[in-house]
Amino acid sequence: MQPSERTAYERYRPWRRWVEIGFFAAVLVVNAVGNTVTTWIDLNRSEPGRVPMWEPAVWEGSSALLWTVIIPLVAVLTWRWPTHWDNWRRRLPLHLVASVAVSLVHVSGMVGLRVLAYRWQGADYDFGPWPRELGYEYLKDVRTYLGFVVIIEVYRLLLRRLQGEASFLAAPDDGPPVEAVDRPDRFLVRKLGREFLVAANDIEWLQASGNYVNLRVRGHDYPLRSTIAGIEARLDPARFLRIHRSYIANLDHLASIEPLDTGDARVHLKDGTALPCSRRYRGELRDRLGES
Repeated sequence: MQPSERTAYERYRPWRRWVEIGFFAAVLVVNAVGNTVTTWIDLNRSEPGRVPMWEPAVWEGSSALLWTVIIPLVAVLTWRWPTHWDNWRRRLPLHLVASVAVSLVHVSGMVGLRVLAYRWQGADYDFGPWPRELGYEYLKDVRTYLGFVVIIEVYRLLLRRLQGEASFLAAPDDGPPVEAVDRPDRFLVRKLGREFLVAANDIEWLQASGNYVNLRVRGHDYPLRSTIAGIEARLDPARFLRIHRSYIANLDHLASIEPLDTGDARVHLKDGTALPCSRRYRGELRDRLGES
C-alpha cells in the first residue's frame, strides 16, 4: 500500500498545539503590556509620577495570568458543547451561565494575586466595593469570554474545512432518494470549497471525538457531526462493528487481534494501525471473524 500524500492539515497537525498556545499567549501578553502602558499614562497625565509603573503592571498581569487558566477550560467547554450557527440560541443560556462562573473565578483570582503583589511591595490593595466592582468586571469579562468562544469555534471550523468535513447526504426535495437515507452508501465531504463523495465501504475505522466522529479514509480523517452510537445505527452491520466505546472498525480492513492481559485486546489493521478493543466487544469481534 503506497503512503498517501500528506495534506496541508496533516503538515500543520504536529505544530497545532504550539500554534494554539502561542496565539493565545501572544494575545494575552500584547493586551497586558498595551493596557499597562496606556493605564499608566492616563493615571499620570495630570500628575506625573503619581502612580508607579508596577501597579498597572500588577493589575493587567494578574488578569492575564487568570485567563491562561480559564482559556483551556473554555476550550474544553466548547469541545463538549460546541456552538454552531444552527444551535447558538440553545447554547446561549449555557454560555451566559458559564460567563458568570468565569468572571467570578477571574475576579477572585486576580484580586488574590494583587493582594499578594502589593504586600510584597509593602502596600495594601483595595479592590473597592465588591458588588459594584464585580458588576463592572463582569461587563468586561463577558465580552472577553464570548470573544474567546467565537475565536475557538471559528478556528475549529477552519480546521474542519482544511481537514475536510463529512456530512450525510440529504434527501432530495422532489422524488425518492437514490440511496437509502437511513443507511447511506456514501458521505459528502466538503474541503476548501470542493465537494466529493466518500463510499461508506472505504471507511477503515471511525473514532468518537466530542460531538463529532472522525471517519478514517485512505489515511485521512474527516469529521462528521454525529455521535458514535448515531452513526453506528446507520452503518452496515455486516461490515462495521463496534470494538470500543469510541471506535468502530471495518471488518474488511482487520488483519489480526492481539489479546491483552487485562482482558481487552488490540486490533491491528492491514495498514499497520492499532486500535483498542475493550473486553465488552472482544467476544463479538472474535465470533464475527470466525464467521468470516
